[in-house]
Amino acid sequence: MREAIRLSVEKMEAGFGGPFGAVVVRDGEIIARGYNNVLATNDPTAHAEVDVIRKACQALGTFQLTDCELYTSCEPCPMCLGAIYWARPRKVYYANTKDDAAKAGFDDQFIYDEIDKEAPDRSIPMEQMLREEAQEAFEKWVAKEDKQVY
Repeated sequence: MREAIRLSVEKMEAGFGGPFGAVVVRDGEIIARGYNNVLATNDPTAHAEVDVIRKACQALGTFQLTDCELYTSCEPCPMCLGAIYWARPRKVYYANTKDDAAKAGFDDQFIYDEIDKEAPDRSIPMEQMLREEAQEAFEKWVAKEDKQVY
């Protein structure tokens, strides 16, 4: 956890992005280090947890981290929480809370609120279209005999 916290300060002070750091650990060894680099990359998805998950998966040659733990300097935002669940680490440890983040100007409550709204009623309206055409991809996936399920 101290390494995640150290990265959060170091990379924030260097101008990479917000004060967030993360590490992935397997068998007591750090596999990957990540940090928020939204500003450095102009990528709104470049949060510490997403960054470290990408690096750990690359290092381990896998798309799941089932035998790893993730340490992050702050309770994950909704996007990072989704990425964490897809990566499936066995446990996540965090330091600051989402309330601490909100007090520092990183308030994600509006996203949690948006998820509960009907798609057309969200602040960024969403509209479904061409579902029947899009179903072909799912039908082919279901029928694909050599697919790797994840």
